[in-house]
Amino acid sequence: MMMTQRAGMLPSRSLQSRNSPGALKMIGMRKIVSDRPARKSPLRNQQSRSHHVRVLASAQLSMDAEIRSKLTNLDKVTILSEALPFLRKFRGKTIVIKYGGAAMKDPTLKAGVITDIVLLSTVGIRCVLVHGGGPEINIWLEKVGIKPEFKNGLRVTDAATMEIVEMVLGGRVNKSLVSLIQQAGGLSVGLSGKDGNLLKARQMVEKDIGFVGEVTKVDPNILKIAVEDGFIPVVATIATDDDGNALNINADTAAGEIAAALKAEKLVLMTDVPGVLHDKNDVSTKYSSLDIRGCRTLIEQGVIAGGMIPKVDCCIRCLAQGVKAAHIIDGRARHGILMELLTDEGVGTMIVG
Repeated sequence: MMMTQRAGMLPSRSLQSRNSPGALKMIGMRKIVSDRPARKSPLRNQQSRSHHVRVLASAQLSMDAEIRSKLTNLDKVTILSEALPFLRKFRGKTIVIKYGGAAMKDPTLKAGVITDIVLLSTVGIRCVLVHGGGPEINIWLEKVGIKPEFKNGLRVTDAATMEIVEMVLGGRVNKSLVSLIQQAGGLSVGLSGKDGNLLKARQMVEKDIGFVGEVTKVDPNILKIAVEDGFIPVVATIATDDDGNALNINADTAAGEIAAALKAEKLVLMTDVPGVLHDKNDVSTKYSSLDIRGCRTLIEQGVIAGGMIPKVDCCIRCLAQGVKAAHIIDGRARHGILMELLTDEGVGTMIVG
């Protein structure tokens, strides 16, 4: 099985290996511990939302202040100087981030992710944020008396459900993210796949799951205009078919197709796991980096299984279409995006061609 050195950024990391009884030789595995805030507070209205964001920002600043208080001035300058080569390398490059999972549900995690994305944008990295909204959709479906239903991990979407999906994804979730980005000091614009014919799709009729689509075409022009003008586009994964019907698109798939159409430097999938694990119950067996051949071997051997298969397949497809690297990271890790992109070691699994 082919493994790859983590091409990181500068310089490439030396990978460690070890032998596990009955397992493959695994390269570049390390233990990752994620911080998982316990408190969750729903946002009820605009006034409470603004107040809540200020509270979260203060809490984040307090935690960061505690860390900073333990650093000497030399430590701080050293950290900045070590990040400079990465910032220089990615300045002007496009990074597509699929946002979802616990990082989207927990307000504290959400505040941290948004701040990190704004930081990347501020230093000249062109960020495109693609999001789903599963938990929020379920809440609103239950409010109108519709029971959420899934088949093989995909939401069954009849006409009534599609109306709620579009309302929640393109409205409530999308605009709340735009608002958070702008409160954090960035510029943002909210879009759905309908805008500018960004996402065209066909209905997956063979799966009998209703208005769920697979992407057939991406027109990235509206995204290019936005990032060139310094905006962070926030994309809700609603597409249209040739008859103008709205279709619900899997967020991982949409992010991968958008990254390919933009010829992005990187695709980052935020999940609720640390990356690709050899043993799903042992985070110390995480693969730091893999190539396409290695991924396919792990799928054949059943190491990559379940919900990780479509994520890895999404990464493989976008790499085949010109994306330089794809990353699967744990969205629950504080500053996970920054650590994955701006350090040689990273925190997740990087997949390359």
